[in-house]
Amino acid sequence: MPHPSSHRSAGSGTSAASAPDWHAWSDAWTRHIPTLTGRHDLTVTVVPGAGGGAPACFYPDARRVEVDATHIGAPDIADPHKAGHKRLVPTAYGLLVHEAAHAKHSLWTAPVGTPPVVAAVADLLEESRAENRQRGRRRGDRRWLRHTVTALLDPGDAPVDDAWHAAHLAGLLLARVDARIITAKDIKGVRAAVTAILGRKTLRQLRDVWREAHTIDDTDATAMIDLAWRWCRILGIDPHQRPEPPQPDPGAFAGQLAQALTDYLAHATGVTPVEYAAQQIQSQHAAPTWWTRRAPTDAERTAARHLAARLRRARTHIPEPDTRPSPIPPGRLRTRHAITAKAQIAAGSMLTATPWQRRSQIPPPKPTLHLAVLVDTSFSMHSYAAPMSSAGWILAHAARTNHATTTMIGFGSSATLLVPPRQHPTHVLDMPAVGGTTAFGDAVKLADRLLHLRQPGRLRMLVVVSDGELPDIESAQRLISTLHQSGCAVLWLRPADLSGHTFGHTTTLLVDDPVAAVDAIAGAAVAALEHA
Repeated sequence: MPHPSSHRSAGSGTSAASAPDWHAWSDAWTRHIPTLTGRHDLTVTVVPGAGGGAPACFYPDARRVEVDATHIGAPDIADPHKAGHKRLVPTAYGLLVHEAAHAKHSLWTAPVGTPPVVAAVADLLEESRAENRQRGRRRGDRRWLRHTVTALLDPGDAPVDDAWHAAHLAGLLLARVDARIITAKDIKGVRAAVTAILGRKTLRQLRDVWREAHTIDDTDATAMIDLAWRWCRILGIDPHQRPEPPQPDPGAFAGQLAQALTDYLAHATGVTPVEYAAQQIQSQHAAPTWWTRRAPTDAERTAARHLAARLRRARTHIPEPDTRPSPIPPGRLRTRHAITAKAQIAAGSMLTATPWQRRSQIPPPKPTLHLAVLVDTSFSMHSYAAPMSSAGWILAHAARTNHATTTMIGFGSSATLLVPPRQHPTHVLDMPAVGGTTAFGDAVKLADRLLHLRQPGRLRMLVVVSDGELPDIESAQRLISTLHQSGCAVLWLRPADLSGHTFGHTTTLLVDDPVAAVDAIAGAAVAALEHA
């Protein structure tokens, strides 16, 4: 699937005939696009899923602009033939303006034989260059282009904190400040994160590149490619030796770039960063609709109550002597507080002094347990699917009144959030055992986003139920080692009857059956609280 910021694509795109309900939008915007571009040879297609995976796309060969109707909503939300409709669909109309800018000003193509990394940088520079030209030609379009930034950006634009991705984020956002599409205040946090990684000198050199790109003629491919080569040299990339764009390390967690981008996107969409992150997780990791949900059985309810009692006892394990102030006897009189109490009574004010001090046996303070359980949903683990589905419900309800936060995530071909943290599901979600194990890294990173497993000062534990047969052992080990080094305990439960890989920096237990795995998870949670 193309990146959301891809602006031009070969091929002919999507046919408007595939969605007759959207014909009015396609027709109205086809009539309108000459106003935006000055070209009369373009057509516009507005249908759900248009754009080839991006929010919108321009197909130069077919002379067609496509806009994904998802950004509009329903066909009857507005009358596209009326001028006022754009205020009701500002993001979708902004996408039309963005692609119109490419149709009008992106009249160059990378020469044959250009290294892919150089072509990628040239396309990146073209984003702000085309918008800058469109704004200069039609100043009122800036209003709509501002609305597109959140749609054209993706949280995956900053998966790791390295120079390539910091520069990429700078080219997407900081360059748009110089193009006068957004303001410096908008991206203050992003600029700080980018500067921390690149340094002021490198960022200044990159800025010179994109500002020069803003002055390049619409048809000057040579100048754009030369600037892309210069960009690569600044970042220390030799396209002859590394012709492909650098890929993020799958064994590294997201860092300050991702957080800064999330904060910006949240602010731009009018929600808090926590709410924005929750929306992203729901859209990317929600369970498929065809997965079944059922009412919990009496045995599961009983198991949840028993585990809750065990967690409660673990939290009150080995009481310790302590002193507590009290407004009434018995206890030891504290003279100063007694005098304060008499004065408060005489003044007729609220009594806040506590003249007596008692000795008592109280439970030691315990931190909140943050427990993430990752379950392998590949076919080889099919016998564990049903018991672990039950375990997710049991853990969530047992933790409810015991200052514990749990989450369960399934990983197969994708990472699926089975039981969100701080929620108490009314039904048990039965997970199937299908697919591979390619999403283990995504599952670990999702668990870290949900429970902050790398954050010191917390009682944290990651439990993995899997045979350990993963396609990328090295990156998985790096993720596990990072958690271990941050103080997060990692418990790996491996079926005894299956061959598999044993990871370092984990406590690995061989379990004979699925029920034993559930018992081991409960026992680990209780032990973690007892020894906290």
